[in-house]
Amino acid sequence: MKTLALYPGSFDPVTYGHLDILERATELFDKVIITIAINKQKETVFTGDEREALIAECLEDKNWASRVEIQQFTGLLVDFAKEKNAQTLVRGVRQVSDFEYEFRMALTNRRLAPEVDTVFLMPNEQLTFISASLVKEIAHWDGDLSSFVPEHVSNALREKFDHT
Repeated sequence: MKTLALYPGSFDPVTYGHLDILERATELFDKVIITIAINKQKETVFTGDEREALIAECLEDKNWASRVEIQQFTGLLVDFAKEKNAQTLVRGVRQVSDFEYEFRMALTNRRLAPEVDTVFLMPNEQLTFISASLVKEIAHWDGDLSSFVPEHVSNALREKFDHT
């Protein structure tokens, strides 16, 4: 049986931490769909299409990229998981505060769709401090993003924050 997992998030922007979790997920599942959450009520730096393009460029030279798809969704994640016949949701957990939030979400999702499990993965310990919010703050102040995101993501952020 082929296993399919969804790796959901806003990915605004995609970071080295996200990519580390994604690579770990491709070692565990036959196929992983990076599931970009589109929430009209949440202000983002990048549009859904821009986030999709940035992620796709990150995957260009990865030998495991053939097992990855990128899709956008709106609505309840478990509904999207059922629509795709995904058995598992992959969530990255960097620290205890992440776990508390993700644990509540996993229990809620289990209530809504008992057939969909959640798996928590930890990134490489050198990446545990990276968050998209932190990256956006550094980009806003024109800081060095080289240890947080790939160069093309850094360039896209510089354009968004008009630091070209």
